[in-house]
Amino acid sequence: MGLELNIILAYAVGLILLYVVGWILLIPLKWIIRLVWNSILGGIMLFVINIIGGIWGISLVINPLSAVIAGVLGMPGVILLLLLKYVL
Repeated sequence: MGLELNIILAYAVGLILLYVVGWILLIPLKWIIRLVWNSILGGIMLFVINIIGGIWGISLVINPLSAVIAGVLGMPGVILLLLLKYVL
């Protein structure tokens, strides 16, 4: 009887540890997914602004710095780039 209880306790502790490790690894995954989503939206916004904005003379240069700003901040980053270009 004592040996079976030890095995059950070992499985229970193992499952709890597996849950905790999975939860700890899930948090950075959410940040990565959010960064990828913002990068996609920022890149699309840069592309759309250059295509549609070209009609009215509005354009943004797509270089590594603007891509990083648009990628990290998403659509607010693109708006920030527009404000920096046309206000300053």
